Amino acid sequence: MSLRPSPRIAWVLTLLAIIAAGILSRLHQTGFVLIDKYLGDALYAAMFYVLLRPFWKPATTAICAMAAMTVIELFQLTRIPAHLLANEHAIVRIAARLLGTQFSFLDLLAYAVGIGCIYRADTARS
Repeated sequence: MSLRPSPRIAWVLTLLAIIAAGILSRLHQTGFVLIDKYLGDALYAAMFYVLLRPFWKPATTAICAMAAMTVIELFQLTRIPAHLLANEHAIVRIAARLLGTQFSFLDLLAYAVGIGCIYRADTARS
């Protein structure tokens, strides 16, 4: 009898751990920008990788996740998400926050780090 969880359970647990760590990274401020800002961004991208992983092999998942994160970041240049913050509906304001409202190359770097780390963990266990 193996104590290792099934791959599906392992991915669900990984997803839950990433979400919990992401929430904690936003709730508790350390004063260190790499943790307070960019850890959450890296975890956001890693979460996206985990959500896509059941559909593709690791390399394809990493490429698709980074492409999607780049599109989301570039969408911020339209200023549409920033304008959605003023919407009367809470769900729209939440969506705007999830999309982000200010473009940053550093966010793209954080996404790449997050996807790179989860990709490395994914391929190391094979």
